[in-house]
Amino acid sequence: MTQTDDRPLTDDSDRPLSTTRPGLTDDEAAALREISTRVLWLSTAIVDAANRNRPNPSGVKVGGHQASSASMVDIMVALWFHELTHEDRVSVKPHASPVLHAINYLLGDLDPKYLRTLREKGGLQSYPSRIKDPDTVDFSTGSVGIGATASLWAAMSLRYLRSRSAAAPAAGRFVSLLGDAELDEGAIWEAIADPAVSSMGELLWIVDLNRQSLDRVVPDIQIRRLQGMFAAAGWQVITLKWGRLISELFELPGGEELRLRLEAMPNEEYQRMLRVDSSQIADRILDGGGSDRLRALVGGLEPSRLAAAIRDLGGHDLGLLTDTYGSAATDRPTVVFAYTIKGRGLPTEGHPNNHSALLTEAQMHDLAERCGTSLEDPWRSFGADSAPGRLCSTRSELLRRPPLRPVPEVAVPTSLGHPYRKPTSTQAALGRLLADIPRDAPDLAPYIVTCSPDVASSTNLGGWINKTGVWSIADRRDWFADDTERILKWSEVPTGQHIELGIAEVNLVGLLGELGATWSRWGHRLIPIGTLYDPFVSRALEPWSYGIYAGGQSILVGTPSGVTLAPEGGAHQSITTPSIGLEQPACTAWEPAFAQDLEWTFLHAMAQVGIPGGTSAYFRLSTRPVDPDLARLPEEPALLERRRLQAVAGGYRLTDHDPASEQVTLVGMGAIMPEVVQAAQILQNLGIAAGVVCLTSADLVFRSFQQRGERRPGTGGNIVDMLFPQPHPTPLVTVLDGHPHTLSFLAGARGDRIRCLGVTEFGQSSSLADAYALHGIDAGSIVDAALSLLGR
Repeated sequence: MTQTDDRPLTDDSDRPLSTTRPGLTDDEAAALREISTRVLWLSTAIVDAANRNRPNPSGVKVGGHQASSASMVDIMVALWFHELTHEDRVSVKPHASPVLHAINYLLGDLDPKYLRTLREKGGLQSYPSRIKDPDTVDFSTGSVGIGATASLWAAMSLRYLRSRSAAAPAAGRFVSLLGDAELDEGAIWEAIADPAVSSMGELLWIVDLNRQSLDRVVPDIQIRRLQGMFAAAGWQVITLKWGRLISELFELPGGEELRLRLEAMPNEEYQRMLRVDSSQIADRILDGGGSDRLRALVGGLEPSRLAAAIRDLGGHDLGLLTDTYGSAATDRPTVVFAYTIKGRGLPTEGHPNNHSALLTEAQMHDLAERCGTSLEDPWRSFGADSAPGRLCSTRSELLRRPPLRPVPEVAVPTSLGHPYRKPTSTQAALGRLLADIPRDAPDLAPYIVTCSPDVASSTNLGGWINKTGVWSIADRRDWFADDTERILKWSEVPTGQHIELGIAEVNLVGLLGELGATWSRWGHRLIPIGTLYDPFVSRALEPWSYGIYAGGQSILVGTPSGVTLAPEGGAHQSITTPSIGLEQPACTAWEPAFAQDLEWTFLHAMAQVGIPGGTSAYFRLSTRPVDPDLARLPEEPALLERRRLQAVAGGYRLTDHDPASEQVTLVGMGAIMPEVVQAAQILQNLGIAAGVVCLTSADLVFRSFQQRGERRPGTGGNIVDMLFPQPHPTPLVTVLDGHPHTLSFLAGARGDRIRCLGVTEFGQSSSLADAYALHGIDAGSIVDAALSLLGR
C-alpha cells in the first residue's frame, strides 16, 4: 500500500504506512469526507456554470476539466483541511484549478460572485495564476512541468533569504501537486537532479497518479521507472496504491490473489472495469480463472461493496493521505505517488476520453442529489454550527497569513562615475560594474544575487564572486584556498551571493523567476541577475517567459551573442534573440554597444526589479572590445546627463550635425557600432552626409513608436521622434548582429525608405571580419546599402 525508498522496489513492499502521529478520529474523518464531497460538487459546478449557463455568442468553447479536478479532490482536501499551515506554499496542477477555487471559497477566501466566472474576463483564470486570480494562489501553473518545479525554486529562494537575514520569514513546506503525465516534461528531471535539491526536506511533491493523459491511458510500467528516478536523486519515495477498505480485503483468504490480480491488470483493463455494471465486476476479476479462495472472496461480496473496493485507491483515502503527509521526511525531499481515478465520483469516471468531457444537465442534477446539494442553489456552504462548517472556520484562521511587509526602498545610483578609457566589451563592463558595486554602492550590494548555469567565470562574474562568495546550503571546504595560482576564489558559504547551477538553462530561469518574486511573496526584495550564453536563451525561453508571467522580476544576461562570436561557429551564433527580447511582455530588452551605456542601462534596469510595478530586463552583450572614444561622450556634466537619459530611453544620435542636412541615416545597435561609424566616415569622404543613431534598446524605441497618438501614457516617451525628427525624412540603413527584421519597424517612424541589414543564415567558424562580410554587416555592405538607397 505504501512504499518508501528504504525498501526494494518490489510489489510486496506495498504495506500500510506506519506513523507516530495519531490518525484521524471518526468525527474528523466524517467532517473531511463531507467537505470532500462538497468540493467535488463545487469544482464540477464551477466548470458547468462557465459552459452551460453563460451566454456565448462567439461559439468558442469555454472548456474546463471536471475529470482532472475530481481525481485531485481528496488529495487537496486532506492538505488544506488538515495539514497545511500559513507558512506553507502549494503549486496546484493546472487542470485542478476549480478544486483550488472551491477550497478557497469554503475557507472564506473567495467571494461567491466569482464562482460563475471561470475563464471569464476579470474572473477565475483557466489555470491558477498568482497575479490574475482573485483568491490566494501561490504559484502560477498552466505550463506543464514549469509550475511544479516553481515550488522547488521558491524553497531555494527562501533558503537564500534565511541564510542572509534573521528577519527573513519562517520556512514552511513547499508542496507541488502534479499529474503523472506531467512527469514526461524534461523540466521536472532537470530540477530534481540539481545537487542542492536532495537535502531540501521542505519539498513535498504529490503525484496524482490517475494514469491518464489528454489522449490516452498511461502505461502502468511507468511507475517503477519514475520511482527509481526520484530515489536515485535522493528523494524519499512513497507510493499510495490502495486504500484501507480494500486493504482489509487483501488480508482475507484469497485477498493476496485479489491484490496480485488487480495489480497485474493493464491500466486500460482496470479502467474498463470501472465502467461496467457492478454485477459484472466479479466476472471481470476472475476472467474465467482464479483459485477457489479468490472465487469465494469476490463471489461473497455484495456487488456494491466490490465496486467500492476496487475504487478504494490510496489517493482517495483521506486518513491515509493525512498520515502520509505528516510522516514525510524532513531531511530530504519527498514524492508521494497517490493512485487515483480520473473523474472519481463523476459519470465520466475512468473513461479514456473524459479529459475535457462536460457533464450534461441531467448528470449535474444527479450529482447534486448525491452530494446533498442542488443545481438551483449550487454554491451552498456549510452551516456555521455543523462539523464541516466548524472545520472550515478553524482552518481558515490557521491558514490566514500575516500582512506582507512593505518592500524596502533601495537607492540604486544612476552611475558609478568611473570613466572607461580603454577598449572593452560590454560583457567585461558588466563584470567590472558588479565587482565595483560592493565598494561604490554598499547599500545596494546586499540585494543583488547572481546565478549562472556553470558559466560564471566565462561571463565575467569572477570579480563579483571573489568579493561575495558562492552561496550554498551549508559551508563547503575550499580545497584550493591555498592555491596561489588560482584567480577565481570559489568559496562556498551560506552567506554567498552567487548561486551556481549545473548546465541546465531551464533551472537557471526557474530560479531567477522565484528569486525575483520574493518581494511579492514575502516582502523581501532581491535583484536577481542570471548570465548564460546568448545562443541558449531560446532553450530557456518558455520557462523564463512563464516566470515573468507569474510575477518574477529579474535580469537575464545573454552573452556572448551573435556572429561576433565568429570562431565558435554557427551553433553558438545567436540570430533571433534581439526580437525575442523585444517581443517579451513585462520585460525590457537592451543591447548597448559601449561600456558606459552598459553601466547606465544596467543600473537603470536594476532599479526596476523587485518592486511593485517593476519589470524584468534582458541584456544581449558581447565579448568584442569596442573603443569608448567612438561614443563621443560629452565632457560637460549637463550634456553627459542628457546623454545618459537618452541611453536609458532607448538611444541617441552620435552625429551632432543638423538632421536637416543628412542624406542618409545609419542606425546601429550593439557590437556592430564600429562598422556603422566606419561606414559613416566612408560616406562622408564621398561627400554624403550620413547621420548615425546608436540604439541601446530597440524595445523602448518600438514602444515610443507604438504609443504615438495613444490617449494613455506609455513607457517609451518621445525618443523615436528625437532620433528620427518628423520634419526631416531620410533613407535609413539599419544594422545589428541579429535578425534584420528587429529594426524594420523604423521604416514607419517617418515613412522612410529603408534597408535592414543583419543575420538571416546559420554562420560558420571564421574570423570576425569574415563573419561580418559573410552576412553583409561589414562597413562595406553598410556603405553599399546606403548608396543603393540614394540611387548611386
